[in-house]
Amino acid sequence: MRLSLSFRYAIYAAFAVLLLTGCGWLLADWEKDISSDEIWQQSIAYLLMVHGGTAMAALLLIGALVPVHLARAWRARKNRISGSAMATFIAILIGTAFGLYYLGSESLRPWMSWIHIAAGVSIALLFPLHIYLGRRKSA
Repeated sequence: MRLSLSFRYAIYAAFAVLLLTGCGWLLADWEKDISSDEIWQQSIAYLLMVHGGTAMAALLLIGALVPVHLARAWRARKNRISGSAMATFIAILIGTAFGLYYLGSESLRPWMSWIHIAAGVSIALLFPLHIYLGRRKSA
């Protein structure tokens, strides 16, 4: 179930920006705790803004994937395991992002953050595998 080149590159770009800004945020958040430089706090705010904006664009792309990729591949019984794992981790990312942004609970926030980070790392590892398995099976 290959996607058009432009759609595929848009998804690759969105996922790359999300990964880079997420990793950048982790680094800046760690540095702000060990350094008193204001640059880290400013970096955190900027990275979160770019990460959130890119996430909104990624949600549009993921929504478009459902009828043109996910539903067709599911009916064709192709790449179901890695595709299901991708969909699960994306759902976890969406849910935890909502929790991080909209829930004010300071007791839940650290848990949401760590689950979000773990799901993001999982997607970063799973996404290339999903592509590889899909291409291997279609060849």
